[in-house]
Amino acid sequence: MKNGARGARGATIIDVAAAAGVSPMTVSRVINGKSGVAADTRAAVQRAIEALDYTPNVAARSLVTSSELRVGILYSNPSRAFMSEFLTGVFEEASTRGARLILLRGENGHPPPLSAIEELVASGLAGVVVTPPLGEALPVLSILRAAGVPIAAVGAHGVAGATCVRIDDRLAAYEMTRHLLALGHRRLGFILGNPDQAASAERMAGFYAAVREAGGVEVRVAQGDFSYASGLAAGEQLLAADNPPTAIFASNDDMAAAVVSVAHRRHLDVPGELSVAGFDDTTAAVTLWPPLTTIHQPVHRLAAEALARVLGHGEPGDCILDHAIVERQSVAAPRR
Repeated sequence: MKNGARGARGATIIDVAAAAGVSPMTVSRVINGKSGVAADTRAAVQRAIEALDYTPNVAARSLVTSSELRVGILYSNPSRAFMSEFLTGVFEEASTRGARLILLRGENGHPPPLSAIEELVASGLAGVVVTPPLGEALPVLSILRAAGVPIAAVGAHGVAGATCVRIDDRLAAYEMTRHLLALGHRRLGFILGNPDQAASAERMAGFYAAVREAGGVEVRVAQGDFSYASGLAAGEQLLAADNPPTAIFASNDDMAAAVVSVAHRRHLDVPGELSVAGFDDTTAAVTLWPPLTTIHQPVHRLAAEALARVLGHGEPGDCILDHAIVERQSVAAPRR
């Protein structure tokens, strides 16, 4: 008997997979006549298709059966500057590799609907590139691993079943903190990134490693999530304190730009009365006054390398690219 409720809205490949007790990728293989599916499994899928009156999407099926390299891009990053750099890099690399990108977006750092990810994977992909914070989101990774597609996770640390493409976040934060200390700052503020991302913990660890080495440093920490709005709140918190920091190091440029805005609202001269440093070296670092001293993270290259890795190019294992401190006008020695 056909399921009238599902028929009314149109059964999906996810419904078929659930009814047959298999993965969406297995259903896709049956629909497209591919090998590697046991006869009893194939029969179960066919029964589910008939019971649910499922009609495969013709456009998706034609893509699966073509020779085109299709790569999924999953993103939900609150930093627009980061995503602009990332998308430029991944599109340019796709054009040289002859790949077609299929973008799937989540909102405000949250994953896209899991059913949408399953549908995307089932449509047939050569690989998937995942941007932070989704590269460390277990529900997303579980679907991708079950499908057996190559995964590259940008900015992630130690993700099983994926190639992580990143910089050394801990060393980069350590070096920036050392730079501020070398200028004479002894009251430092630090703004943490998204607590669900390993990169945030690594940057905090680098900051504290430099502080411990120096000794005699007064530290204030505020929580952010890599968004500009969180940087505004964190900046207000740090600068409203008694004896506030003479330098604030934010875990990305968006939050650092927000701190500069808070400083201007409080009539503080940057860098005369407050030094501000960021992380990433995106367009956000150079579209305000003064432009930010920041860590250059090659987001464009990270994106290109991630795409290359899922298509089978490059050495196996994680890929760690170089970083550098970029000195601009937002940092100076503290006033005595």
